[in-house]
Amino acid sequence: MHALLVEDDDRMAQALSTALAQRGHTVRRVARALDALRYVREAEFVLLDLGLPDLDGIELLRRLRTVCDAPLIVVTARCEERDIVQGLRAGADDYVVKPFRMAELMARIDSVRRRTGRTDTPSGRSGAAPSEPGQRTPVRTGDVEVDLAGRTVTVAGDEVRLTRREFDVLAFLAARPDEVHSREEILDRIWGDAFLAASRSLDVHVAGIRAKTGRSGLVRTVRGFGYQLGCPAPREDRDGAP
Repeated sequence: MHALLVEDDDRMAQALSTALAQRGHTVRRVARALDALRYVREAEFVLLDLGLPDLDGIELLRRLRTVCDAPLIVVTARCEERDIVQGLRAGADDYVVKPFRMAELMARIDSVRRRTGRTDTPSGRSGAAPSEPGQRTPVRTGDVEVDLAGRTVTVAGDEVRLTRREFDVLAFLAARPDEVHSREEILDRIWGDAFLAASRSLDVHVAGIRAKTGRSGLVRTVRGFGYQLGCPAPREDRDGAP
């Protein structure tokens, strides 16, 4: 695997590069946002520090996501909940706070790569959620259509752009719309780690689905347990808050 390491601290970059190389990965290290944008298209995986000298890391993350869908983990000293939520909403697949144990980071990299397993398709898409047998027909609920095969979502006929992880969550619920899924089940299937239940990763992505589709009822909360695909009212305002 070819990793792009975006880190301006030389000592941290050296430690991460060495750990990745020992696991058989090739690494290109850059220290500036402009260089990250230059080289990201060749990357199969990205480790991104948010404290860069030439551009805020969250803004860089948003820009990277417009040109690259490679698995990406934020590795940063920013530990406030607001920063974590922003990072996940901007498209990070995971968020690791410094200081961290190197073995844990390597395990998280493996986990992210497994759950974003890159498969080439005629459309060039990759990182699809695990497919369900027989789920090739789009799923409709209210005026929302979820195309599991094409990885697209439309609301009242207009396509809505979700992040990869947001679509994975919605597709998992749509594949079995009559079932209520526990938080642990969703986290295990989509994130590869049921013990992330203490984090806000799932909640952040559900909120993103509701906000971007403008259909707060699309994902139904089963209080104290988990989520289920809902039947949103067509009259909901897509520009309104969930």
